[in-house]
Amino acid sequence: MLTLTVSERLALKSRAHALNPTVMIGNAGLTESVLKEIAVNLLHHELIKIRVMGDDREARVTIYDAICTQLDAAPVQHIGKMLVVYKPNPEANLIPIKKMPRHKGKKPLTKKQLGSKS
Repeated sequence: MLTLTVSERLALKSRAHALNPTVMIGNAGLTESVLKEIAVNLLHHELIKIRVMGDDREARVTIYDAICTQLDAAPVQHIGKMLVVYKPNPEANLIPIKKMPRHKGKKPLTKKQLGSKS
């Protein structure tokens, strides 16, 4: 599973806000065909939203973890039935991720300071 820093995750969350879900997971759960569709969309878009139709939160969490581990992607956000997943494509390089901003050249900004900058 790919890991992100706090600033990278915040940047990806802001980019994902305007996105519409590209893949929907129905009551059958995470099947091989759905996983292949997610992989194709990640390859093409790098950052996607996935809607899970089930009402069980624990099932959504396990689906989220399974997607990220099997596709070597990074979990960005999980709110309700929406999952946001990121996997960089070195050939496409569609989404440049900013480096961690520095405060007066000393130490990295905290999460609270990053939130007040926008």
